Amino acid sequence: MKGNEAIAEAAIQAGCRHYFGYPITPQTEIAAYMAKRMPKIGGTFLQAESEIAAINMVYGVASAGKRVMTSSSSPGISLKSEGLSYLAGADLPALVVNAQRGGPGLGGIQPSQSDYFQATRGGGHGDYHMIVLAPSSVQEMAQLTIRGFELADEYRMTSMILADGTIGQMMEPVSFDFDIKEAPAKPWATTGTKMAREHNVINSLYLNAEQLEKTNIERYQKYAVIEEKEALAEEYLTEDADIIIAAFGIAARVSRNAVNEARANGIKAGLIRPITLWPFPKKVFAKAADHAKQIISVELSMGQMIEDVRLATECRVPVSLCYRVGGMIPTPDQVYQAIVEANEKGGK
Repeated sequence: MKGNEAIAEAAIQAGCRHYFGYPITPQTEIAAYMAKRMPKIGGTFLQAESEIAAINMVYGVASAGKRVMTSSSSPGISLKSEGLSYLAGADLPALVVNAQRGGPGLGGIQPSQSDYFQATRGGGHGDYHMIVLAPSSVQEMAQLTIRGFELADEYRMTSMILADGTIGQMMEPVSFDFDIKEAPAKPWATTGTKMAREHNVINSLYLNAEQLEKTNIERYQKYAVIEEKEALAEEYLTEDADIIIAAFGIAARVSRNAVNEARANGIKAGLIRPITLWPFPKKVFAKAADHAKQIISVELSMGQMIEDVRLATECRVPVSLCYRVGGMIPTPDQVYQAIVEANEKGGK
């Protein structure tokens, strides 16, 4: 399947029966798949009149306690940003997919990773986070979609799949043999009282400043639990590595080949692939900084994740950038050359 199709099918497998979206390259296959499948399983597919309308429809279904999803690409996510903040302010679980394209502005339709700041810093106004998951294969597109729904329900917050156009468009074998958790009970949902309980109110407005402060502090206490429990990364040949690559998504797949080439030529290289971009796997990088001489952040951006790598390592090890932008992807040879240069410079 294509990566985009795998996301859509995984969402259905996870119990999502409501999808609201708007076509934009390179994620349109998600909407097209949902348009075909949802009517056949008693679900709701609706192509909204705008991205803004779509995210507010998500707000409505999430308020009723149902698993709901929307998807878009970079400019469309920007249009959804107010709605993302409202979802956070009302503590509503939902899944949002961003198949990134080049920017800023209309940019281009080729793959990018330049929405990292937008995703990991909230995406809209106010103090909040989303859980951000970064797949690097079609199988992970499916797997992390299901995990995204589960985490959203567990913590009552929005999860985002931060993919890129390459993973969305590429085709690979994919298995849906998952152990999927059922959605938990949601006693807070606006499902109608039937005279059996107090009214539930979904709202993000707090006119009392002290109450808003209390709510924000409690939300960040929840975020601290998530940072401790849910940060996830894959390590590859890092135990004795002098040079460590930090990369996610398609950049990580390219980098893995470069690491193998470096090892074949006697350079102790390794790879750390963050799977959760928020929470960022700080402990993994902090541990790597104890022995690594240099870290290279490989990105399809002008350098965004590199800031989190530097923060996680507390600047104890030099961190450099290897990048391509505008829809271009670094080649394994480009990453290998960056490893060679870093090895020649030494570090620490």
